[in-house]
Amino acid sequence: MQRSFTLQAVTAALALAGFSAAHAQDTIKVGVLHALSGTMAISETALKDMALMTIEDINAKGGVMGKKLEPVVIDTASNWPLAAEKAKQLIGQDKVAVTFGCWTSVCRKSVLPVYEENNALLYYPVQYEGEELSKNVFYTGAAPNQQAIPAVEYLMGKEGGAAKRWVLLGTDYVYPRTANKIVRAFLKSKGVADADIMETYTPFGHSDYQTIVADIKKFSTGGKTAVVSTINGDSNIPFYKELGNAGLNAKTVPVVAFSVGEEELRGLDPKPLAGHLASWNYFMSVKNPTNTAWIKQWSDYAKAKKLPGQSTKPLTNDPMEATYVGIHMWKQAVEKAKSTDSDKVIAAMAGQTFNAPSGFTLTMDAKNHHLHKPVLIGEIRPDGQFNVVWRTKAPVKAQPWSPFIEGNDKKKDEPEKK
Repeated sequence: MQRSFTLQAVTAALALAGFSAAHAQDTIKVGVLHALSGTMAISETALKDMALMTIEDINAKGGVMGKKLEPVVIDTASNWPLAAEKAKQLIGQDKVAVTFGCWTSVCRKSVLPVYEENNALLYYPVQYEGEELSKNVFYTGAAPNQQAIPAVEYLMGKEGGAAKRWVLLGTDYVYPRTANKIVRAFLKSKGVADADIMETYTPFGHSDYQTIVADIKKFSTGGKTAVVSTINGDSNIPFYKELGNAGLNAKTVPVVAFSVGEEELRGLDPKPLAGHLASWNYFMSVKNPTNTAWIKQWSDYAKAKKLPGQSTKPLTNDPMEATYVGIHMWKQAVEKAKSTDSDKVIAAMAGQTFNAPSGFTLTMDAKNHHLHKPVLIGEIRPDGQFNVVWRTKAPVKAQPWSPFIEGNDKKKDEPEKK
């Protein structure tokens, strides 16, 4: 028996099967690539949730060029080779227009060749060590001159305790080692001797800090000492606990952290940590109408979605803000370019601005793919929030190539065109 099929009948059948004839044309797929398990999940899960909130909000307001964003969420499992494979999947199989993701620099370094080979876009939302510029990456976190160097200068000054000796303590991978190379070069430029610098690294997931903290305590007897911490992930919990056990507090040996914010403090009793420092470009405690509205939006979303931890105690932090800003700037660039084509979006990103929850208007540098960002130093409060004790008056232009590293003065402040 011969059957006749009308276009209407076919469309109805496809709809019943979960397809829409217009679906592919009416949506733009975007990748969300974060560690949702393993040692970095403590930090990255909130970035995934912030990305989904931002995408949902953009969709509710009409999407991008009239199209809904369709997130494709991938768990890197804190496994860097796996992250590269998943990046290939997002670009080649899922056909995403852009990816928002990674935390650690080893994750970013692992996926970077994938984005460059495919001329695809990655928006990277976390402070990092610099010494990199890629045409295919937009760096919405801080470069060292927007976080590390101002923090060390603060601790060297009278207001920060006039530290003379320095412990550079980090997780053993590219970001801490390169950041500390820059910090060490900066300290030497200020006349600090090698004998007054102690440098130590621990693996991801390290939990036994008893010997290291004992060494710090002994080292601190040689003069006023500060710790620069680039420990990442859940290792921060045993490190700060051991500091308390050893009787080292913010007055005796202050710690400034570059990877500890409100979310990481959730897993700690913050009372013994009161007075220790963190250097970021945003803190939840900053007072301005934009931040108040953003915190409420996040709180409402977290409660509605019943997000673990966040639904009872919603927290915002710096990389969440950088995620939020990056997604909105990408949207603005796509609408300016009238295209999701990578090269057109790259051109349209130059000079994009966004009124951020930090209270500052952030600008994407016209050349170097980094945001101009404010620098804030905060003291940990007993409630797990931060009191801002120092801030820049205006956003600071990023220096991807640190001036304290020999030869960087010859490097260009823009990605090479390949």
